[in-house]
Amino acid sequence: SRLHHRPAFSPTILIKHVYRHPVRLAELQQAATAGETVIDEQKAMEDFLCFFEDFFLELSKFGRIDALHVCDNLGDHMIGHVYCKFFNEEDASDALQVMNGRYYDGRRMEVEFSPVTDFREARCRDFDEDVCSRGGFCNFLHVKPVPPALIRSLEEESEVDRRREEDDRRDREREERRARKRERRERRERKRSRKSSRKSSRSRSRSRSRSRSVTSDDSRSDRD
Repeated sequence: SRLHHRPAFSPTILIKHVYRHPVRLAELQQAATAGETVIDEQKAMEDFLCFFEDFFLELSKFGRIDALHVCDNLGDHMIGHVYCKFFNEEDASDALQVMNGRYYDGRRMEVEFSPVTDFREARCRDFDEDVCSRGGFCNFLHVKPVPPALIRSLEEESEVDRRREEDDRRDREREERRARKRERRERRERKRSRKSSRKSSRSRSRSRSRSRSVTSDDSRSDRD
């Protein structure tokens, strides 16, 4: 079915129509030039892998990715879709809040939660075996294949980035704690200084008062 309910919360987000499928680009170019357009398969694959890498590294900033799939379907309701499933639902929520409305390749991204959490049920097994009779207009997910070595490399790179970011966060928190301690210590020192200043002022005031009293007594003695 083309209609799916939109959950209020999910570990999977859907970024709609963000991938520029080479077949659709060729169709648009052919319509504009009124001539036949041939797809450069090697360039199309290089462009796709760059796209996949961009999105994997960007989305991994929000948390560990369980699966990232780009649709190879050609139907208008699925073309260019990207599904990203996180291990943590809160990470998916953070990604949706930040990514929705941002721009990629000059186009505004539309992001929503997806009900798909088990891609084994959503993907077309015939396509995976290269025998899907419905082709690009199948209503099951046709996942564009990605070399496992690239995925492992991206996972390692994103893990290093997360550890570095976590270390930076701890360093910032440590510096903030030190700054708060310094501020509290300086406040206490200023408070003690003000107390000492008031005590000194009162002491000088009492000394002047005693001095005036002694002077007054001496003057009365002289008059007597």
